[in-house]
Amino acid sequence: MKAIIFDGALTIREDYPLPEPKEKEALIRVTMAGICNTDREIMNGYLGFHGVMGHEFVGIVEGAPEERRDLIGKRVVGEINCGCGTCEYCRKGLEKHCPSRTTLGIQGRDGAFAEFLTLPVSNLHLVPDNISDEEAVFTEPLAAALEISEQIHIKPTDSILVLGDGKLGLLCSLALGLTGARVTLAGKHETKLKIARNQHIDTLDVSTGKQNEEKAYDIVVEATGRADGFEKAMKLTKPGGTIVLKSTVASSSEMNLAPLVIHEITLVGSRCGPFDAAIRALEKRRIDVRPIISGIYKFKDAREAFDRAQAKESLKIIIDFR
Repeated sequence: MKAIIFDGALTIREDYPLPEPKEKEALIRVTMAGICNTDREIMNGYLGFHGVMGHEFVGIVEGAPEERRDLIGKRVVGEINCGCGTCEYCRKGLEKHCPSRTTLGIQGRDGAFAEFLTLPVSNLHLVPDNISDEEAVFTEPLAAALEISEQIHIKPTDSILVLGDGKLGLLCSLALGLTGARVTLAGKHETKLKIARNQHIDTLDVSTGKQNEEKAYDIVVEATGRADGFEKAMKLTKPGGTIVLKSTVASSSEMNLAPLVIHEITLVGSRCGPFDAAIRALEKRRIDVRPIISGIYKFKDAREAFDRAQAKESLKIIIDFR
């Protein structure tokens, strides 16, 4: 089958082995898959992953266990973490923290940049008819953005700053805008900030020389994708406030963590989130992800797609396997 793999370098293959579903797994024919910043970090050495990349996808179920044959022919998206099913975390519904988990296209499991993938049927979610394939690709990252309000209590009176106007920053600002709190998205790209403004999010263009006021925000979401983003977040968070870390970067840096103690700031790591809520938000048109799409490329143009994804002005790049 056709597949895009990372084996120390980006490799495009048309003879990659077809995956074989294990017990309680489905075989899914991928129709579209999105390039994520995590994919770019994998190419920089993140988690030492080698194999088929990609974890944001929509596809059609081609094969399923006998007890879930009803899924065959259905359009689905899928949660990316696959737990063992028996450990303490899995028994509590926290498969994403299972010590022996595999993660689609990230750790121990071939991903979505291929014609076919496999996932446990318990990971799959049906896609409503009024959600296009292009929109469905956003289910996983939108769920990650919605996870913030699952983790912390957000009051309508809270002031929230999202650092970074990339794909994840935009989605975080739009998701947090649903809470009724005042949300500001800070970034350097006017075309990206305009997408947020068009959906009633305040913006701050830091490229103009404007700076965020220090210690001005109850909640700061760090989504810059940069190792130094956390230090900036510490400066901008009110005493007693909360920092939410969303970036996953391969590089590391030394930093002074004393402000967390001195100002009694709560630090929250935030990763995967609720697929059901993301699907509802897309189905009910509460969030419009279509302006975030910068380009859709066929498999034969995959290298061009990855080059485009590296460009600063680009947002979501989608690969079409149809």
